[in-house]
Amino acid sequence: MSFGKGHHLHLIDGSAFIFRAYHALPPLTRRSDGAPVGAVAGFCNMLQRYIAANEGPDAATHLAVIFDKGSHTFRNDLYEAYKANREEMPEELRPQIPLTRRAVEAFNIPCIELEGFEADDIIATLARQAREAGGRVTIVSSDKDLMQLVGGGVEMFDAMKNRRIDVDGVREKFGVDPARVVDVQALAGDSVDNVPGAPGIGVKTAALLVNEFGDIETLLARAEEIKQPKRRQTLIDHAEQIRLSKSLVQLDDNVTLDFGPDDLELREPDPDALLGFLTEMEFRTLTRRIAEALGVEPPVVPDVAPQEEAGGDDPETPAPAPFEPQAYICIRDMGTLADWIARARAQGWVAFDTETTGLDEMRCELVGVSLALAPGEAAYVPLAHKADGADDLFGGEALAEGQIPMEEALAALRDLLEDDAVLKIGQNVKYDAKVLARLGIRMAPFDDTLLMSYAMYSGLHGHGMDTLSERYLGHGCIPIKELIGSGKSQITFDRVPIDKATPYAGEDADVTLRLWQHFKPQLHAAHVTRVYERMERPLAPVLARMEMAGVRVDRDTLSRMSGAFSQKMAALEAEIHELAGERFNVGSPKQLGEILFDKMSLPGGKHGKTGAYATPADVLEDLATEHELPRKVLDWRAVSKLKSTYTDALQEHINPETGRVHTSYVQSGAATGRLASTDPNLQNIPIRTEEGRRIREAFVAEEGKVLVSLDYSQIELRILAHIAGIEQLRTAFREGQDIHAMTASEMFDVPLDEMTPEIRRRAKAINFGVIYGISGFGLARNLRIPRGEAQGFIDRYFERFPGIRDYMDDTVAFAREHGRVETLFGRVIHTPEINARGPRAGFARRAAINAPIQGTAADIIRRAMVRMPAAIEGLPAEMLLQVHDELLFEVEQGAEDALISTAREVMEGAAEPVVKLDVPLVVDAGQGANWAAAH
Repeated sequence: MSFGKGHHLHLIDGSAFIFRAYHALPPLTRRSDGAPVGAVAGFCNMLQRYIAANEGPDAATHLAVIFDKGSHTFRNDLYEAYKANREEMPEELRPQIPLTRRAVEAFNIPCIELEGFEADDIIATLARQAREAGGRVTIVSSDKDLMQLVGGGVEMFDAMKNRRIDVDGVREKFGVDPARVVDVQALAGDSVDNVPGAPGIGVKTAALLVNEFGDIETLLARAEEIKQPKRRQTLIDHAEQIRLSKSLVQLDDNVTLDFGPDDLELREPDPDALLGFLTEMEFRTLTRRIAEALGVEPPVVPDVAPQEEAGGDDPETPAPAPFEPQAYICIRDMGTLADWIARARAQGWVAFDTETTGLDEMRCELVGVSLALAPGEAAYVPLAHKADGADDLFGGEALAEGQIPMEEALAALRDLLEDDAVLKIGQNVKYDAKVLARLGIRMAPFDDTLLMSYAMYSGLHGHGMDTLSERYLGHGCIPIKELIGSGKSQITFDRVPIDKATPYAGEDADVTLRLWQHFKPQLHAAHVTRVYERMERPLAPVLARMEMAGVRVDRDTLSRMSGAFSQKMAALEAEIHELAGERFNVGSPKQLGEILFDKMSLPGGKHGKTGAYATPADVLEDLATEHELPRKVLDWRAVSKLKSTYTDALQEHINPETGRVHTSYVQSGAATGRLASTDPNLQNIPIRTEEGRRIREAFVAEEGKVLVSLDYSQIELRILAHIAGIEQLRTAFREGQDIHAMTASEMFDVPLDEMTPEIRRRAKAINFGVIYGISGFGLARNLRIPRGEAQGFIDRYFERFPGIRDYMDDTVAFAREHGRVETLFGRVIHTPEINARGPRAGFARRAAINAPIQGTAADIIRRAMVRMPAAIEGLPAEMLLQVHDELLFEVEQGAEDALISTAREVMEGAAEPVVKLDVPLVVDAGQGANWAAAH
């Protein structure tokens, strides 16, 4: 068939499909030989779905899948550092690449790659040829580099978000027409591909310049006309770098090919070839599905891998109903709302989500709620959307018409949300629960898809709704920025028109429901039901209560500390200037680098992208083992961070209504199960320095109350002693010895009665460092001693405690074989990078070694927190904060001892009855008017 008018060529970016498939799925191996095939499974599903949807006016008559071949192209000859920053391909993906080529051939689709050229260049060439022949082209990709090809019969299609990208879509992305995209990219550069661009110029500024002056050559020729001095000088100084960048981003649409669009006519697959390949891969469900579509009898497929069975189907099983956001209804009257509530009660579950004016649950206002009863069947209930430009009788902004009064709607919803016979399904339920709690509604019981994902896939990927939807439903959600914008022009959700809010909000509930249906059956098969049911789900309401309680922070104390820190910084600056022999801006990495590496000729100076020396903390820590000036700079930076991050910033986080700071805990923030703290982050307040410990003085008890701190003593070392079977450590813990002094005595042959604080300090650093797989370099930094001496300490440590090395080797071997490690309580922590090479290998190994220890410690304190509210219910006390191994309470004066006794019993017995440790858990307690005094 001669390609021409009326024909439509679809060009699929094969590499994008592969990486999308790889990152979307949990590890999947072929049972017969253990070969990784997860990316192949996802790739085949995506390809099959795309072909199945090939109908209508945009259907393909011609089709090809284009791949990159090799990593070296003509662009590397132009610029050696091109794409130098890209990470190595994951080891488990590498053997799957040729299998995806075979998959394309099995589907009877042309599979195209060419040495020396990127897939984008081949796509550009075929698109030009098809356009010149009078046909249409659809490029199946979301890659911004391909947007320069759009126009004149060429469009792009983002298969993940089911969205076409035309000329208007390119303008929305880059602020210019497609023909000028390369000029914008040449100025803005690209950190992913290591395209240098013009320093300090981003996409928005680049678009402004291009729209005003035209292409790059015109812009550079007229650079003197630019009014902003810094921008003008940047273009003048980096003109050649900008020209080079344009050469790197400009696609080559004149690649010599021995075929053309005529040769890419859409062909039916050969059933024997396609089903034979799928059978070889052991994809049972996909084989059956395609056999049915081809009208042939499906072949017998061997039993699938356990991971596939855990999902009950092949990865990325199609959703039961298509996503049609425009089909979601808007509930504007009580009769319709009552019908939905009645249906939810009848079936016993409902997916639920809130829309609010912001992300701070303690200050935002409820705008509306969404419900879903079945896949594809969702509704939005607007409650507080503002009318555009209208005022109410009292001079405030009027509400938009067609909304149920807030009080009436909440009264009806309260009965549903508080009904113990109806399961509420949410994504990050803790947020919605806090919003509703401020309105007097207690939402229970619930299931949380975020926590289900976290329990099953910790360490593999994030657990936000958009991520999970793309990975497990193959659906890209409507971006919130499309509704509220971004930056200075961003609006709050109550100003979004209801007709635009309905598809977005309804989709949230619909996606959540589908994720729940996908995840719920997998919990048992993945052996994480206990983790989800006993730790993750019951912990969420405990955290919500703590977050709403908050902790009082004294603004005056913070202000005084800020002043003291300013004086300390000034004193350190004076010492630094004296050591340097001149005054300079200590906060300027550029000036600091010139002092360290040019003037003082210290080793390790490396230039960053801007041409200035890089002076990150690790560089300074290395230098600090040899010289005083970098030590003082590190001290200055530490005090500066305390001031900016805590004593200044914490004042902004004091809630004006409560006078307290309300942090938010992220349950899924760390793969190991440790909680993360945000807005503000209270987990990272430094306590190793005197200045850092003083920050806690600003956290105070209310009048008539006391703060009580209970802290696990050396819990991770105790867990290590149990897991690794280190008898010396077990004995020391059982006998209540000073573990760091005992370690120092063992290592350095120093009797306990002759122990010095310095020797004990070094043993303590080694004890905790070994848990995190510390290297000689890292220990040298911590102790500020030469690397050789630090490595000698570590070597001696392993000689005295050989069981630790055995534990490390065994744990890494298990991780490499199974792709995961586990805590004593069954928490699964995936280790996808454990077989990586290069710099990532060491990090992955250390993470795998530490995860069972840190994860078990996190599980223990989680179990304690879940049990704590019931235990202290009769006491005038409230649990306020969790920071690593510590819990902080506020209690009425006179009840401190009763609280300490009760809470200590809960914490010290938290591992039982599931785990019986060989060493006792010990909890230290303290009390005082402020956190520093209590700890």
